[in-house]
Amino acid sequence: VAKMLQIPIFHVNGEDPEAVAHVVDLAVDFRREFHRDVVIDLYCFRKHGHNESDEPEFTQPLLYGKRIRGRETLRKRYGDRLVQAGRITADEVQRMDQQCRDHLEKEHALARSGNVSGPSFTLSDVWRGYRVGLETPDEQVHTGVERQRLSRVLAALTELPEDFHLHPKLKRWNQRRRAMAEGEQPVDWSAAEALALATLSIDGYRIRLSGQDTGRGTFSHRHAILHDVEDGRTYVPLRHVAEDQAPVDIINSPLSEAGCLGFEYGYSLDYPDALVAWEAQFGDFWNVAQVIVDQFLASAEEKWRRLSGITLLLPHGFEGQGPEHSSARLERFLNLATQHNFQVVVPSTPAQYFHCLRRQMHRRWLKPLILFTPKSLLRHPRCVSDLDDLAHGHFCRVLPDAAVNPPATTRILLCCGKIYYELLEKREELARTDVAILRMEQIYPLPRTQLLAALDSYPDDTPVYWVQEEPFNMGASQFLKIRLQNRLYDRFPFQTISRRTAASPATGWGSLHRKEQQQLLDRAFHET
Repeated sequence: VAKMLQIPIFHVNGEDPEAVAHVVDLAVDFRREFHRDVVIDLYCFRKHGHNESDEPEFTQPLLYGKRIRGRETLRKRYGDRLVQAGRITADEVQRMDQQCRDHLEKEHALARSGNVSGPSFTLSDVWRGYRVGLETPDEQVHTGVERQRLSRVLAALTELPEDFHLHPKLKRWNQRRRAMAEGEQPVDWSAAEALALATLSIDGYRIRLSGQDTGRGTFSHRHAILHDVEDGRTYVPLRHVAEDQAPVDIINSPLSEAGCLGFEYGYSLDYPDALVAWEAQFGDFWNVAQVIVDQFLASAEEKWRRLSGITLLLPHGFEGQGPEHSSARLERFLNLATQHNFQVVVPSTPAQYFHCLRRQMHRRWLKPLILFTPKSLLRHPRCVSDLDDLAHGHFCRVLPDAAVNPPATTRILLCCGKIYYELLEKREELARTDVAILRMEQIYPLPRTQLLAALDSYPDDTPVYWVQEEPFNMGASQFLKIRLQNRLYDRFPFQTISRRTAASPATGWGSLHRKEQQQLLDRAFHET
């Protein structure tokens, strides 16, 4: 595999530690100098089986029975080599061996004694000052940016070199951005994201966003990397908003979700003051990298006492595009959610997205952020925000419904994401002023305090329905049912409205999708 990449491949004997060290130094020097990948092909063998009870001679009798079993260990061979070269004495080798064994025996005895406490969680070096454990439910981090500053930054993002030839279609896109900067048009999703990344960079936080088609955006909405139509050179406006801003890296990655997410996770371990984000081309494409999520994002704090603030951007929403392009598998993250091991957020407005990205860097409680992003809402005329929405406030875990009179409400719809706008249009179509629509923007950690506050003014026994696009066995339905039970806060009957249980996330037929969606909306307003 490595031969096709046109990169150096160093072959080295694993029984020669000095040669291995030399090759590692050489590989690091090469990468530092030429910014290219390097492969080290390490020739070595396994002395024993892969666990204590394994017997490798069962399947490799010649190799293990005759060649490896009698072979001296690398420690013994290297020690003898140093003694023969006069670099160390046999007594010194024996003393080091004994010191190592004494230490292991001491720790083993302590572990068997039962007098050892659980592993401590001490944050040091770059992580000093951050918090572990549970989220503070009432914590609010101010993430707004002064309006005039937002206007200047957004205007700067539209400025290009004089000799740069922008694609004709993107000229209109750039003009709309300029109108947003001047307050003539509301801010859409893409502009809100650009403002979040740019202002964080100005604040001194490095930006690193990678994924497939990330520069352009899968849905041609981001255009963070612009291409000159005459000579092909590229220009990244996000890198030119301030003289002293932190670096901004927008990276179009290879088609390996596990490889890319694994790399970015590793990057995030040693760089807490950087927004390290990986974007899936479609939300459910992260299933190829599920091993990274299971082994590291969900459990690393509990298993290895390691923190990460990596952000996952997962496009999600049932648009009739079929089973492979609808669901980012919200239920899988919620199934892993416990002990506040990460954050699961489904923002429904550009302002909420802006504040969520900035909150990720400005608060000291830093956990992996699983952020479900939209597809059709990227250009939805109602999915917009005013610059004032970005200038003031903070990320709201729950968005109440200010358009209804709570005492006159006969049913409450609780939802997240894209379905909100369809419910809103349906309510207007039916003129149902007695139906409230609340949005749960953060699903985990479950915002119990904020949800209770949003429901507090409604009459007792008003039915609350969780409405989701996903089948009943997917999405947030099971997660919420377990935690909220059949009666919400002992005041409101609580039920779910969703598609039927299914093995596939979504149908492959556009006509059937539309029929299912209409039935879902009808049930939301008429089911008893």
